[in-house]
Amino acid sequence: MHPAVSIIVFTVFSGLGFGLLAFLGLGFHRPSGWVAFVFFALAFGLAGAGLIASTFHLGHPERALKAFTQWRSSWLSREAWAAVVAMGLMGLFALPLIFSGSYIAPLGWLGALASVATIAATSMIYTQLKTVPRWHHWTTPALFLAHGLAGGALLAGQVAGASIFLCALLLLQLFAWHVGDAAYAGSGSTLGTATGLGARGAVRAFEPPHTGPNYLTKEMVHVVGRKHSRTLRAIGLGLAVVLPLLILLALPFSHALAGLAVLSHIAGSLCLRWLFFAEAEHVVGLYYGRTA
Repeated sequence: MHPAVSIIVFTVFSGLGFGLLAFLGLGFHRPSGWVAFVFFALAFGLAGAGLIASTFHLGHPERALKAFTQWRSSWLSREAWAAVVAMGLMGLFALPLIFSGSYIAPLGWLGALASVATIAATSMIYTQLKTVPRWHHWTTPALFLAHGLAGGALLAGQVAGASIFLCALLLLQLFAWHVGDAAYAGSGSTLGTATGLGARGAVRAFEPPHTGPNYLTKEMVHVVGRKHSRTLRAIGLGLAVVLPLLILLALPFSHALAGLAVLSHIAGSLCLRWLFFAEAEHVVGLYYGRTA
């Protein structure tokens, strides 16, 4: 799949924002006054920036509001509603914290639940696609949640929580690659099954379907060399997981190092999310002879 910048920014930054909102809502960190204002502004800013970035990938961004009408069948619509509910609840939760230091636990718990549900709904947009075998697996929502909660814990200054979710992210990502690398071949999709001519013998294309690039080749077909893929995997995991863990567990705490851990995690997450899209093989690539 084509790794569009807007979708990478959307999935990474909205996950960070809603992950931070989840930790604030659960009460692991209870700021008040101006400190609370800064934390909630950061969380809403990240979540809002991610959601706004997603509209740039739409063919008609001006029609984005129509996404709310398809909640019965569309995970994109469910994500939109979950985001509105989460941000609404957390906004109501934040106001008394900022102005009076009052912590309304039930409201925070509901907001945290809605925030996690938003991340899960985002992941299901991709998990539901049977045409992308690498994504059509339980590791996809697990990875999205691990990324969001690990980043949220880092932003909230929760060392124990961040360490747990970073370790979970490391294990999940390695397992997802192990399963995903064999998913396309294991799906059984070939040019024969796609055309329905497989029973007659080996099927090959007589000539390319198009003489030039088109929407399908631009959006659905993207091949990454194995050498580059391995290098980017190592860089992504090193920045997103290994370096933050070393900073949290092996070095004395300081605000500068905590900021470095957050920036490293974000950079690594952007790299891993680029790979998430770039390595995803869509079955439409069979028609163009451009599958991994």
